[in-house]
Amino acid sequence: MRAAARDIESVLCGPGSHAISADTAHTEALPLDGLPAARLLVSEGWSDYALLDSGGGRKLERFGRYRVDRPEPQAMWMRRLPDKDWASADAVFVGDSEEGDGRWRFRDGPLETWQTGFRDVAFHGRFTPFRHVGFFPEQAPHWDWMLERLAGRDRPRLLNLFGYTGVASLLAAAAGAEVTHVDASKKAIGFARENQALAGLQDKPIRWLVDDALKFAAREGRRGRLYDGILVDPPKFGRGPKNETWQLFENLPEMLRLCRDILAPKNAFLVLTAYAVRASFLSLHELCAEVFPEAALDSGELVLREQGGGRLISTSLFTRVSRD
Repeated sequence: MRAAARDIESVLCGPGSHAISADTAHTEALPLDGLPAARLLVSEGWSDYALLDSGGGRKLERFGRYRVDRPEPQAMWMRRLPDKDWASADAVFVGDSEEGDGRWRFRDGPLETWQTGFRDVAFHGRFTPFRHVGFFPEQAPHWDWMLERLAGRDRPRLLNLFGYTGVASLLAAAAGAEVTHVDASKKAIGFARENQALAGLQDKPIRWLVDDALKFAAREGRRGRLYDGILVDPPKFGRGPKNETWQLFENLPEMLRLCRDILAPKNAFLVLTAYAVRASFLSLHELCAEVFPEAALDSGELVLREQGGGRLISTSLFTRVSRD
């Protein structure tokens, strides 16, 4: 159950700028007059997932044997598949997807979870009130890259901040990492533990912590604890277990500075992902360049491609930090 992922790198538009073909994978970025190159990390899907079609502010996806129709504001174009394909969806999300006031409408009766997986690690898909399904398929290129960076090490330490339902944590643990997983939601940690049981990874060294990510990172710095890899996937807005407030544009700089102090100085990495529409990849890139001036940076967008090599949907922004 390995994803088909592809790197597409292009420089910022400007006089004399050009782009590398989508058929070119894993190439070197081409800077233009000192400007950073933007990389598109494209998930082509895998056996348990495919983006079937999109348009009209919606996307039609296949999760295993289920077809799912849910909102996608960035899909502003026209749909390509006929209406009967969309009408065959097993689950359709209706209502407000941002405030949690929406609901799922099922064709054959209520369905809460289903079993899926990636790279032979099983986990649950879940229908949530926020149109999400318990994991983000576009993260597959990050999962692959993380596993490449962890490979061949003796019990590397990974910190997963804002870790949600734990897919990345389970993949890292299955690959031999010692994982610390932090999320402010007790419910999310409960889902992560259920995923751990489903994957048969109960014996793996994973610490599941209900905590405020910012406060936890600060405490780890005072303890002098270092990590070989850090995943940071913050929401635009959130609350900690003691009602702490998280605002991406206000708190992310402090978070990254705290992560800088607990990231091992050599052969270490950090992956930052943000689903904030008002930002650009340049915002993350320049912030990370300031916080990690000695490190190599790789920035751009996470992208889903429609089945059969069709259109691309950008879902989020990212920067990867490499200390080699």
